[in-house]
Amino acid sequence: MMYQLEHSRPFTPKRYFSIDRVFRNESLVRTHLAEFYQIEGLVCDRGLTLDDLMGVLRDFFKRLGMKNISFKPTYNSYTEPSMEIHSYHEGLKKWVEVGNSSMIIPEMLYSMGLHEDVACIAWGLSLERPTMILYGIDDICDLLGPKVDLSLIKGNPICRIGINY
Repeated sequence: MMYQLEHSRPFTPKRYFSIDRVFRNESLVRTHLAEFYQIEGLVCDRGLTLDDLMGVLRDFFKRLGMKNISFKPTYNSYTEPSMEIHSYHEGLKKWVEVGNSSMIIPEMLYSMGLHEDVACIAWGLSLERPTMILYGIDDICDLLGPKVDLSLIKGNPICRIGINY
């Protein structure tokens, strides 16, 4: 996508998003599933900074109703800087990772022919963990499978991000 972006004339900023099921070889615990939904985003534009990345993520989670967001430096290959995103879970009384984010390193962008003033911010966010925080669910297994309490689904309104009633 980024290679094609550079070869479209003139350069036009782009945003790419996906939501898909992901598998990781992890043990099933209260806050981890082996399969989960991941929300991914990539924005390419001139002059993007770490501040832009943090602003996008703060705004996203704020629209979900999550105000207690923090960032922690981490390592991701082909990116720098990289940050884990955490939110406070009242029921668990601890900070829970809800995603990961990064700026793509310039060397990756240059190798695709992108101009030196073009930057790309990217993130991968969990769908289940913010749901746990928003609805006060202590065990992630209560969201999927035979343990799902259907009264939770029936008793809560549809979530419409960015729409005021």
